[in-house]
Amino acid sequence: MLTSAELLAKAALLGLIEGVTEFIPVSSTGHLILASHWLGETGEAAKTFDIFIQLGAILAIVWLYRARLGHAVLAARREPASRGFLLNLLVAFLPAAIVGFLLHDWIKARLFTPTVVAASLVIGGFLILLIEWARPPERVAEVSDIRRSTALGIGLAQVLSLVPGTSRSGATIMGGYALGLSRRAATEFSFFLSIPVMFAATLYDLFKSRGALGAADAPAFAVGFVVSFVSAVIVVRAFLGYVAHHSFTAFAWYRIALGVALLLLLR
Repeated sequence: MLTSAELLAKAALLGLIEGVTEFIPVSSTGHLILASHWLGETGEAAKTFDIFIQLGAILAIVWLYRARLGHAVLAARREPASRGFLLNLLVAFLPAAIVGFLLHDWIKARLFTPTVVAASLVIGGFLILLIEWARPPERVAEVSDIRRSTALGIGLAQVLSLVPGTSRSGATIMGGYALGLSRRAATEFSFFLSIPVMFAATLYDLFKSRGALGAADAPAFAVGFVVSFVSAVIVVRAFLGYVAHHSFTAFAWYRIALGVALLLLLR
């Protein structure tokens, strides 16, 4: 039986993995599933923990962009640009929200496996390479210039991320990039879109799993949450600087190498 210190160490490690991988195109869910299997944390409470610590990562985005988000919400009634920004988030949010709501139980029961994650990592990696090879022309330099139709296209791309290992950030960033957004605009819109998507998914999952949790789980959940928040703040700042001067190719090769290695190990 694990000691409380060992449980907290596991929680901290999983929180770190969540914070580091949530907003880069490598699939945080996939990494958490793999890490949880490796650590022997595969029960219902473990799956709920993986969902819960995403709240820490979401709040990192809210904290980093608090001024911009606050202004958009407060000025939406009088500023068309702020209103358009919020409407774009709503339009991009709806496709994955609807499909996720309808297929939530099936996805969680059938697709949260190391084999699905490994295959998705490889396929997603090759798709990133394909988009980078195509070099789509840049038509949108700033998030504020995104059209409603483009927001819908990014939202449809996000539906793919319901498959573990695909990566929500990978689907939305590369979807936006393929539709003509600059690397930075695609990345920032993916950050903003993560707020309603991840809040909705996390709160819905926690509500459905409320019977599987107890007071004894609180310390581990708290540690994972805090570590996820702090690491996400650091990674988001660094990632924005990276995409300003680099392509996404390195993430593609990482995904392919990790996915292939996992498929060989699972044989």
